[in-house]
Amino acid sequence: MKRLDEKSALITGAARGLGRGFAEAYIREGAQVAIADINFEAAAQTAKEIGVAAYPVQMDVSDQSSIEAAIKAVVSEAGKLDILVNNAALFDAAETVDITRASYDKLYAVNVAGTLFTMQAAAEQMIKQGHGGKIINMASQAGRRGESLVLVYCSTKAAVISMTQSAGLNLIKHGINVNAIAPGVVDGDHWEHVDEMFAKLEGKAPGQKKAEVAAGVPAGRFAIPEDLEPMAIFLASSDSDYIVSQTYNVDGGQWMS
Repeated sequence: MKRLDEKSALITGAARGLGRGFAEAYIREGAQVAIADINFEAAAQTAKEIGVAAYPVQMDVSDQSSIEAAIKAVVSEAGKLDILVNNAALFDAAETVDITRASYDKLYAVNVAGTLFTMQAAAEQMIKQGHGGKIINMASQAGRRGESLVLVYCSTKAAVISMTQSAGLNLIKHGINVNAIAPGVVDGDHWEHVDEMFAKLEGKAPGQKKAEVAAGVPAGRFAIPEDLEPMAIFLASSDSDYIVSQTYNVDGGQWMS
């Protein structure tokens, strides 16, 4: 028997990157997975490529009506919701004196409010079903400490860690386990964008920041989605039934807590 047999999962920001990797891993473990993304065409293409156990859902986590519609779509398609992975997030970087309210509002709308209110909507559905569930929030090593040019993003991920703790303590009475994963640096399209931003802010050549960060990882390299998938499966499975409000570092040794 597979670890997620007959489970229904919703993964936000799942059209690419870590979200897609988690979706593929969950399907291998027997789950049916909603590929939720603000870009429905990309979600539909990803679902088509992954296979029949995946289906696309239009979802903007910064919009309450879109969150509620997505939960309804999952229940309509799969009959229930057992697992939520709050993966959708935005990144920005700036000198402290150059941070704009627009950037702040945008990151908090997705990374904090999006995580909170998607978690809330999923929990409401899980409570209604009456057999518990698993909620996994994507934090970051950036939520463990401040970083010079990343004040807003770091603060959003610190908020995710705090929300995971509080929600976990509150929801476990319903059999809902809330935990989080804090990745380090994960290779992919996202880091090409990050490298470009730091090149401008720090006057570095393209690719230089990425190389410096990779060299600073004790494990000697960037993570790839496959490095995080075992933790995502563990936290979604019955193996984690006695784990509540924890944030697990999966970062090649970059942070200890």
